[in-house]
Amino acid sequence: MKATNQRIIVFDTETTGMNMTGPHYEGHGIVEIGAVEIIDRKLTGKTFHVYIKPDRAIEPEAIAVHGITDEFLRDKPVYADIHQEFIDFIDGAELVAHNASFDTGFMDYEFHKMGASIAKIEDICQVTDTLDMAKRLFPGKRNNLDILCSRYGIDNSHRTMHGALLDAEILADVYLMMTGGQTSLRLSSGNDDSTTEFSIRHLVDGRKVLKVVHATADELTAHQDRLDLIGKKADVIWRL
Repeated sequence: MKATNQRIIVFDTETTGMNMTGPHYEGHGIVEIGAVEIIDRKLTGKTFHVYIKPDRAIEPEAIAVHGITDEFLRDKPVYADIHQEFIDFIDGAELVAHNASFDTGFMDYEFHKMGASIAKIEDICQVTDTLDMAKRLFPGKRNNLDILCSRYGIDNSHRTMHGALLDAEILADVYLMMTGGQTSLRLSSGNDDSTTEFSIRHLVDGRKVLKVVHATADELTAHQDRLDLIGKKADVIWRL
């Protein structure tokens, strides 16, 4: 998978909870939005972060996840107050989120509640779901954000609770890894549970050209002889 060089916004939301019997966003609201900007596969340092006072109380289960309370939000703006600033930040970008339908569902519901002229966030942004990407890369495996951090060797030890901006920053690292950044391989010996981990680093632009050392004729012959020996017991995929 390859990422484009266009402007990318990685974002996340925290909410008052979620509806369990109908659309997940119905009757609830956003309490935090966090977003970070990527251009040319580099984090620019430009962010959007805001806490929002919802039109209802936050459920205890949600507070246990993100730690945001009604008291904390008492003096924060309502969504309508920050709507245009958020739209200006994401307008025309590729929008990246993990389990994107959750976040975009809440955003579209906020648009609906305030009677915004934009019906859906997909009207102004291309939306990319990193959960869908992860399912294609790692079929049949769990692919939540913590597991992806572990899989790609990203330090998220500071993530003791969910937070929209923190999660967006972590997801940006995951997204860059998934689309061609530094990664790691865990290779099993086959007969036991032991693994060996190797790091693969993508070299930076402007590096010195590496000297290419070509094999001699004798070395090529020895290589083919070794492959002939291996070929007596197994299929050989390294033939020149």
